[in-house]
Amino acid sequence: MASQINLNQVKQIHFIGIGGIGMSSLARHFLSEKKVISGSDRELTDLTKALVREGIVVKCPQAAENITDDIEMVIYTEAMAADHPEMLAAKKLKVPMLNYFDALGLAMNPYYLIAIAGTHGKTTTTAMLTDIFAAATKDPTAVIGSLRAKTGSNYRAGKSKYAIVEACEFKRDFLSLRPEVLVITNLELDHVDYFKSLADVQDAFMTLVSQVSETGVVICNTKDPALAPVIASAQVPVIDYMEAFDMQLSLKLPGVHNRLNAAAASAVATYEKIDQGIAGSALQDFAGTWRRFEYKGEVNGAHIYDDYAHHPTAITVTIQAARELYPDKKLITIFKPHTYSRTAALFDEFAKSFAGADEALFLPIYAAREENTTGVSGRELAVKTLEWVPHTQFFESHDDVVEYVRGKLNDDTVVFILGAGDVTLVANELTS
Repeated sequence: MASQINLNQVKQIHFIGIGGIGMSSLARHFLSEKKVISGSDRELTDLTKALVREGIVVKCPQAAENITDDIEMVIYTEAMAADHPEMLAAKKLKVPMLNYFDALGLAMNPYYLIAIAGTHGKTTTTAMLTDIFAAATKDPTAVIGSLRAKTGSNYRAGKSKYAIVEACEFKRDFLSLRPEVLVITNLELDHVDYFKSLADVQDAFMTLVSQVSETGVVICNTKDPALAPVIASAQVPVIDYMEAFDMQLSLKLPGVHNRLNAAAASAVATYEKIDQGIAGSALQDFAGTWRRFEYKGEVNGAHIYDDYAHHPTAITVTIQAARELYPDKKLITIFKPHTYSRTAALFDEFAKSFAGADEALFLPIYAAREENTTGVSGRELAVKTLEWVPHTQFFESHDDVVEYVRGKLNDDTVVFILGAGDVTLVANELTS
């Protein structure tokens, strides 16, 4: 279906689930191309309100009548049920329909595409690269999986040949992309509700590598054992970004993981012949993105941070970075696990990942798209974590954990709210 659509002839597009971070970024892209954009979502958020201010019509609630006969294409999030009223209405009107990732490929493949894939660090690396290319006057188009602190947006409209795009592996969605430059930050088992093993994940990445342009390149940590089978069959050059790694690099964001992200971005800059002085300055000035070690404010002398970490490795490196920044403060973590399948499959790893915290507080699992078929619970995870963090507790609700933490806030304390889903609301409540 995607290959049969000529985007130049499409003037009016409707997004079902426009409030998603990827969907909103793509909507902004098409808006920048002077198309008429509308969308719908279950509720109005800060993000959808920003889209309205930019000229996009956002309808809430979602309903069949939102699909009018002047709409020429519908783009929908994969989370959308097939029997959703807007989906059914679009089918009835025979409007061409694409899921987000097929539409992303259709829009971005004509560019000189730099795709950032990997289990961790995609968003930060994509945003870093965007800053570097902008500083080097390469004027890139960029689709980012979060809001850049520098601009407050998840999209950059460029006028050059370059597009920098975050590439998600879930359901092999990134296979809609045909990159010229493919960055693989790292590789681990994740999205266990889809991938059944590390080998399954590696197979998806091998396919993506095979889709890199014959004139292109793969940039990764070539010594990463999980990547060995992925790059073994590569038909294009493979560059080791660890040659650009600088443990002493001065960044506004702490942590070895952010220096690794910077190394990947720097390696791309070198490959594209960008002056290393310009690239280095852009990295040192990089201000981060929404929910990636995001500083929310100070309450009673305590510093509050919000972070998207929802995998054991991400939690571990975030806590390590917090210790780097605040070696002498009491570190309290608040975690809401994301999906039953991930929590069950990585249960022991999750518990151990909090070992660097002084106090670990847990909330019920955020179900997202799942039913609980395993019986796993946030309470069980809290009990397991007691083996690593003696001061561990479980709370049934956001209100309960906020009330408890407020009594702990002083100038000797730093708090990290961790997880995907709606746990970010806890950060907002603590700092409001």
